[in-house]
Amino acid sequence: MTRQPPRSTLDRSSAASDVYKRQGMVNGMLEELNITVPVALHLDHGSYEGAKKCIEAGFSSIMFDGSHYPIEENIEKTKELVATCNKLGLSLEAEVGAIGGEEDGVVGMGECADPKECKMVADLGVTMLAAGIGNIHGKYPANWKGLSFETLDAIQQLTGEMPLVLHGGTGIPADMIKKAISLGVSKINVNTECQLAFAAATRKYIEAGKDLEGKGFDPRKLLAPGAEAIKAPVKEQMELFGSVNKA
Repeated sequence: MTRQPPRSTLDRSSAASDVYKRQGMVNGMLEELNITVPVALHLDHGSYEGAKKCIEAGFSSIMFDGSHYPIEENIEKTKELVATCNKLGLSLEAEVGAIGGEEDGVVGMGECADPKECKMVADLGVTMLAAGIGNIHGKYPANWKGLSFETLDAIQQLTGEMPLVLHGGTGIPADMIKKAISLGVSKINVNTECQLAFAAATRKYIEAGKDLEGKGFDPRKLLAPGAEAIKAPVKEQMELFGSVNKA
């Protein structure tokens, strides 16, 4: 399957300054709010050039999505980024096999990765590996066949202790999540569920006419219900994943 390279704002001419601003904002918040738990500034589904820009800007965690390249080119580019990240003490996530759905302009059909190709990439020294096992970004369709645990088990057998990453965590049944964790999944990405909670709370605020009351149109007030609504699904997922008090 051929896919187009990730189209990220990090690849535009003005991207460099944007990246530095994000990094500065995060570090500023960590200090201002006296955050004591570990926080990673992570690039998700980054292109090769986007990954290099974020490394230069001071990101602490990089995901290079080279799954749209032939495996040989994916390996070549990943190997270069591994060397750079190792020198700087950064974590690097690589991907093999297209994750279904759409994320950052990349559309995939939810294919299953080749376990042998996964081992080839894992052996490069990446910190963690995202592999397609039938998972997709966004909402899962009613006819979704579920995760391919046969594929995941084969990948885990070949990659050993390599932490595996499951993208498209929204909508996957709890029993599948738990089984995936038992087969080596150590990082699960959940985004759509948070977006849906945010959208629903914001819509409720506007439909109730609260944006028309006083200064209810102030973005700080308008967006506050959505930000608050995200907390519930985050807490629920942390409990399901077994990640509470493990920062």
